[in-house]
Amino acid sequence: MYDIISMVLSALLLIMAFLAVSSKHTMKSVVFLSVLSMLSVVSFVLLQAPDVAITEAVVGSGLVTALFIFSLLSMKKKGETKWKNSLVSCF
Repeated sequence: MYDIISMVLSALLLIMAFLAVSSKHTMKSVVFLSVLSMLSVVSFVLLQAPDVAITEAVVGSGLVTALFIFSLLSMKKKGETKWKNSLVSCF
């Protein structure tokens, strides 16, 4: 039973990694990476490494996902560059 669970979990990890890399929308990639991180938390729990699982849950699923979403929401849309506020205008 453990072998079947680990094979299904490994397949899901590979699928989520492929979807995160191949997605054309960045927000979908962030969601896929978050799911990938949560699946790795489950795999660490199954490997009886609760300290690594807690760290991955806090850092990987929580903090990194929040930073990705915050940075995506704070980015400007294509064509919204204001040159007076840009770093290039300093030179």
